[in-house]
Amino acid sequence: MYPRSTAPRDRPTSTGGPYPLPGVPRYYDYNEESIVRRYVPRPRRLPPYEWKLPPSPPPNHPSHTPPMTNGRKRHHDESRPYTIKRQRIGSHSPQQIGSPMSHHPLSHLPNQVVAGSSRSILSGFNPSYPTSHHNFPSPSNSSHSFQVYGKDKLSDQMVELFEACQQQPPDLEKKEMFRTQLQQDIQRVYAVARLYLTGSSMNGLGCRSSDADLCLVLKENKRHDPLQVLHTLQRLFRSLSYVERTQLIRAKVPILRFREKGSDLQFDLNVNNTVGIRNTFLLRSYAYADPRIRPMILVIKKWARYHHINDASKGTLSSYTLVLMVLHYLQTLNEPVVPSLQRDYPECFNPLMDIDVVPERAKHVPPYNSRNHLSLGDLFCGFLRYYTRDFRWDRHVISVREARALPQTISREWRNKYICVEEPFERNNVARAVHEKIKFDAIRAQFAESCQLLHETKDLNVILPVRAMIHSESSTR
Repeated sequence: MYPRSTAPRDRPTSTGGPYPLPGVPRYYDYNEESIVRRYVPRPRRLPPYEWKLPPSPPPNHPSHTPPMTNGRKRHHDESRPYTIKRQRIGSHSPQQIGSPMSHHPLSHLPNQVVAGSSRSILSGFNPSYPTSHHNFPSPSNSSHSFQVYGKDKLSDQMVELFEACQQQPPDLEKKEMFRTQLQQDIQRVYAVARLYLTGSSMNGLGCRSSDADLCLVLKENKRHDPLQVLHTLQRLFRSLSYVERTQLIRAKVPILRFREKGSDLQFDLNVNNTVGIRNTFLLRSYAYADPRIRPMILVIKKWARYHHINDASKGTLSSYTLVLMVLHYLQTLNEPVVPSLQRDYPECFNPLMDIDVVPERAKHVPPYNSRNHLSLGDLFCGFLRYYTRDFRWDRHVISVREARALPQTISREWRNKYICVEEPFERNNVARAVHEKIKFDAIRAQFAESCQLLHETKDLNVILPVRAMIHSESSTR
């Protein structure tokens, strides 16, 4: 019912195409490459700081028996020592983005393609991530890539909306400047604290209007009560001249919400919820696995928000849930757009891996070369059709980790739930906010209505006010 192709995938072996293989500079520079066809001013210089890993040897890979595919074992990378570099933010390369870690090419392995797997070992492959302390892949010819898949009016509209709304380098730079200063102030109280920028700001799926998520990691021998820490931070933040409107929100994962003074930039800070760091890097790897994924997810999030089905606090779908729903659909096509990265790269997304190593390991996931060449418009229509007609909400669990739908009977966790979406690391239900039938029915009704309208017209304007959204985003920040 949910076929997956297991045929060998060809992998790019040259520096051409939308994902060129960049070189390895001595220093990495902070610059998120944009596909928007206009000049973006150079970002301000960021204060340098040292990234210090724990004084311990690199973690060993977990014991893993490689699956046999066409009689061949899959190959796995070996652990390598880490080279620590000081972050330098300033003059920037168009290819590289700031990171205090240098990337070690997988030069000890030959170029190869393993049958039935998404793995491709590219000599010297060095993806870079747009953040001050991590490396991510960043395609340089994205506009050209979108033109390949923009074969119709609906696809062109989706690309236009994406290019106008996607997070820009100055937006991320602003959040990073704030994070840097806030970490320094927090370390006056918690000397060992590390502050991570997570969520859509970091995973490549954010808009210009996206708020920022922060995870405060406290690594000490004693156990910290998150609420007590947040109370302490709330008192601290009230003394900071650049922070305002602090609000402590008691939830399953308590957060401290606040704003940058004089702007509409909002932050949500949690304590030691490190799964958010892990899934940030996982989603970032998916976001750049295929050039269609980012625009598709952004448009679907805009669509869901406009129709009031994208707000977990009001009993509908969280943005994280929506992203996993999109990825699941793309994984379960006859010709998948993207595979399970956790299955194909278990050493890169080991849930027990030390949090400081997560950014380093995620760098080694190259783009996926799919045989599926459907346009963005066709994929959007297919997404709505899949959840309107094909997916069995009462029987199945969405699992991006497994790249398939699991039966709800596998665990009591999934019984008597309206929507079941597995968190890729903790394996709990990220759609638990949808606990009322009236909200579930509203979500399904909106999928069905939009599916029919888009099928009949192939015009994004019938389900979204495209021009108004573009105007709103252009005036943001």
